[in-house]
Parts: sequence; structure tokens; C-alpha cells
Amino acid sequence: MKRYKYIVASLIASAFLATGCSESFLEVSSPTDETINSYFTTDAHIQEAVVAAYDPLHWSDWAMGEYNPVTLMSDIMADDLWIGGQDRTDNQAWHLMMNFEAIPTNVIKGLWTVSYSGVKRCNDVITYLGWAGDNVTEENRKYYEAQVITLRVLYYNWLWKFWGNIPYYNTNLTSPYLAEQLSADQVYENIITDLEGVIASNALPMKEKVDNYGRVTKAMTYMLYAEIVMYQNDESRYGKALQYMQEIIGSTQYDLLENYADVFKEANEWGKESIFEVNYKDDDAIRSWDGPLNAGGTVLPTLVSPHTWPNGTDGHDEGWGFCPVRLETYERYANNDTRRDATCWNAQAAIDAHNAANPTNQLTYNHRYQDTGFFLEKYAAHTGDNAGQKADAQLNWNNNLRIYRFSETLLNAAELITRGAGSGDAKEYLNRVRKRAGLTTEKEATIDNIIDERHLEFVGEGKRYWDLIRTGKATSVLVPDGYGYRTNTWSANKKHLPIPQSEIDAAQGTLTQNNY
Repeated sequence: MKRYKYIVASLIASAFLATGCSESFLEVSSPTDETINSYFTTDAHIQEAVVAAYDPLHWSDWAMGEYNPVTLMSDIMADDLWIGGQDRTDNQAWHLMMNFEAIPTNVIKGLWTVSYSGVKRCNDVITYLGWAGDNVTEENRKYYEAQVITLRVLYYNWLWKFWGNIPYYNTNLTSPYLAEQLSADQVYENIITDLEGVIASNALPMKEKVDNYGRVTKAMTYMLYAEIVMYQNDESRYGKALQYMQEIIGSTQYDLLENYADVFKEANEWGKESIFEVNYKDDDAIRSWDGPLNAGGTVLPTLVSPHTWPNGTDGHDEGWGFCPVRLETYERYANNDTRRDATCWNAQAAIDAHNAANPTNQLTYNHRYQDTGFFLEKYAAHTGDNAGQKADAQLNWNNNLRIYRFSETLLNAAELITRGAGSGDAKEYLNRVRKRAGLTTEKEATIDNIIDERHLEFVGEGKRYWDLIRTGKATSVLVPDGYGYRTNTWSANKKHLPIPQSEIDAAQGTLTQNNY
């Protein structure tokens, strides 16, 4: 146990890669403890390093002193949620991003650090496999490599979409820790080529068994491939992306849940609709204010729930009042669309109903900045969903973060067919999603109808902003609102956020700032 703790401490220390251009290590000399070079030469220890490569997936909601949940960091720049909080200075970087006025000295650098920490850990595994030699079977070697290369693509995908022109490397850096900055198009070619290599290796199962839920799968790589190719508008790869979507559909290992609201319940985590999630748990969770990277739950439900909410009322607990759902988002749904109430929790209506029924026990909550009365039900703080934690209730909710769902597979396939990528029943795929939502009127499979359906299906799941950019709709949709919250219009130079100034400084003149 002592040896294991020593190695894990080294892994954690090496994870604090503050940039694509610098890293820090815990340097320990000991005559009794095994060195990293000798430790990572067995299959069991390689497996430990593979697990460590998954860890940064959990950090984006709160790490490096910042709240940067990757899905919300996308959605706050779209048109479904406000920022909320106390005022425009509360999580100010979010407000600046929403209004397309981000600045290098106040941008979501935590997400940058988390992503490069993940890249570094994935590269470590590949290095360790070289040390292990014949101690790892060829089958296991391919399985481990496929996992960490896919994860590395996912981490780079975050960096590529948010920042575009980034330092890129597949072998960890040595002093002076500087990497070449590639253009967004060059990054694309690197990550898509890596992903194609993983797919060609055929080392991953279409769906994992229960003991391995949380690991990447062939279906997950297919979804990541389609996301990257479609965001790049790379028509030369649309046919392959469609083939992959239809392979997932034809496998019969995934399907829609009958009830949309059930998708986001703990009982259905890794259910038949789930293709990839980031695991969080409250059971014995020890994430704390002193240890934000400890294993355990997520702070996301606290972030997106109403401030000073009377705990237990309407089955919800209090939060910090960020990311209230826009009224326009609620009104966009048809009255019989089951996704409306499963997405938009009407907290104000719940208070009003309680007060009407209990005239001597009136309740209220603190209506913070931009409050609409609506909150994101998918990830709201539901009473009891942090009951098993052992550190801090606000930080240890058990809500897994949904990354890819089968409904997106269907809509990807419908869109790719409609764009001429190949044959198939795009209308049937589109309307399977609609029918699950309780909508009986069928729609034709046009690009606009499919994008509209994605809009309704994925509120709060980090899809909308990127859809608006890749379809050319951003300049007409992301415009000043009637409330005075967003006063700027999105333009092409807003596609990539400013690189954090601390990274520009650390790069010693080798990084060029984005023209934001």
C-alpha cells in the first residue's frame, strides 16, 4: 500500500500541467520506493495509469480554482441559458463569454489546464507501454492504446473547439516545455487521423460490460468522430461518419429510453440510450473544498439550482442560482412535448403552488441575477442525490454527465443522409426522436428541422453553440437580446476564445494570441 500511494502521488503531481507548454513534477528520491521507470512495467500498473488518464474528465466542473463545466461553457454562449449568479461580476469570465467580449486575463483557463492534464496522462500511458515490453500482451496493449488515444482526442477536441489554434503534441514535453502551436485545421487533421487509427485497430467493444462502464467504446469513438467531422464540415468524411452512425443503430445494443425524463435519472445511468458519460458518485464521495480533484461527485447540480431554495420542496435542494433557463427556451417546446418539463423546471410555479396550499407556511427563494423562475431540470439538485457523500454536500452530487446519447446518433444519421452522405431513412430517424418526446406529427428531414430537433433534444448538454457555428446560423441567432444582457453579435473572429494570458506568458513568445 505504501508503494501504491507513492506512485499515485507522482501521477497526481504530474497531472498539474498548467499549459501545453509547461509542466511540473513531484521529484522524490528514495532508496526504498520504486521509481516510475520500474513501476510502470507490468500490466496491472499500466492499468492504473489508464485509469488515471480518465481522471481529468471529472475535473472540468470545478478545478484549478474555477467552475468550468464543459457542457455549460458551450451553452452559455448559445441561446438557451442565462449566466445568473449574484451579478455580472459573479463568475465574470462566463458573462464575458456570453457577450462575446472575453479577455485573455479573464477566460476559462481552468478548462485549458484540465484538458492538457488529460493529454499529458494519455501520453504517459503510451510511454509506459514502451517500458513494459512483453509484460503486456498484444491484445491488452491495443486495448489500452485505443482507450488513451481516444481520450487524448477528446481532450484535444475540447481545446480545439474552444481555442482552435493550440499547442499540440503526442509525446510529453521536456525542458523548456514548449510545443508547436498548430492552426485549428492542422489540429483537426491530427485528431481525426488518430481517431481513424483507433477505429481501424478494432480494439474496443461496441458496448462495455457493466464492470467497465465509464471506459470509451467503439460507439463512443464513432460519436466523437462524427462530432469532429461535422463540426469541421469535412464532407469528404461524411460517408464514413454515416456508416458509423448506422453501425451503432444496426448493432441493436443501443436504443431510446421510452421516457425522456428517465434519461437523466441515476437509475438509468449507462442505460440503453447512453453511449458515453462521465461518472460521478455520492457513495463515500470525498471531494472537498480542500481537495477538488478527489474522487466523488459533481458540483454541477449546486451551480444550476435556485439560491436559498427551501431544501426538499418539490423534490429539490438549494444551489447557487447559475444558468437559469431562458423563458424563450421553455416557450419553444410544444405543450405536449415531454422534453419541456424534463428540461425546464418551473421553480417559481412550485413555490406558488406550495404557498397557495399552505397560507401559513409561505416559502420563497433568492431570485438572483437574470432569474426567470426556470432551472435546468436535467442536472438540478434533486433531494437525496448526494446522500452518500462524506465531505461536502454541495460538491458531491451523483449526476453523471451525459456526453453522447443514442438520440444524437439518430439525428446525426438523419442529418448526414440529408446532406447527401449516403442512403437511409432520414425521416424515420428524425421522427423516432420526436415520437419519444410525445409528438405525433411527423416532420420532413430537412436540415433546418433536424437542427431544430437537436435544439429541443439537447438543451443544457453542450451541443447548441457548436451546431449554430457549423451550420452558419450563429451570426443570425447569437445577436443582442431584448433584456440588455447580450449586447454584442457573434462574428467569425469569436469562434475561438482568447488564449489565457498566463499561457501566452509561459510560452516565451512561441504562442500567437487568437484574433478574438
